[in-house]
Amino acid sequence: MSNLFSTFDPSTNILNLSLNWISVGIGLIIIPNMFWILPSRINILWNKINSTLHNEFKTLLGKNMKGATFMFISIFIMMLFNNFMGLFPYIFTSTSHMTLTFSIALPVWMSFMLFGWINNTKHMFTHLVPQGTPAALMPFMVLIETISNVIRPGTLAVRLAANMIAGHLLLTLLGNTGPQMSSSLITALIIVQLLLLILESAVAMIQAYVFSILSTLYSSEVS
Repeated sequence: MSNLFSTFDPSTNILNLSLNWISVGIGLIIIPNMFWILPSRINILWNKINSTLHNEFKTLLGKNMKGATFMFISIFIMMLFNNFMGLFPYIFTSTSHMTLTFSIALPVWMSFMLFGWINNTKHMFTHLVPQGTPAALMPFMVLIETISNVIRPGTLAVRLAANMIAGHLLLTLLGNTGPQMSSSLITALIIVQLLLLILESAVAMIQAYVFSILSTLYSSEVS
């Protein structure tokens, strides 16, 4: 009988510290903070960011596309997260590759174009000729507007990828010059690198916002 009930003996210890009764508090570790510290600071910040973005996108979209703001907020958060993760050492910067940026920009743009041309065909045709264009220039304006519309997903993708590549390249090139520098210049290099890192953090936020806000503006034209 003693062997049978030996599994219940308090025997767990690390460095002579009895850790048997930690199991009582495991539930508190598993339950997320937002359920037992309400409202937490992270929760308040997260709700504030979401409400601000929702109001911003709602103003641009108008009343015709209810619920679309959540899609653009999701794009913004995804881009922001990937941009920031790329600033950490030894982490792959996915947003610096056209494979990711173009594969997001193209379906978003294509869905808006299909929606616009199927449901609001006349409205889409009027966008090809700006108001007050002389009759002689109309064919050229249609061509120019068509080209500018077609290259939109490409410009969205290239803008984000190029900005990510440029900042990371600059950080890498400056960092590689460190071993050849004298000890007196190393301090200046570290300060410059820190300032560039702050700049890149700002660029990561700005580029995510620009990507999502331009997608919103493009979608507002089809309704």
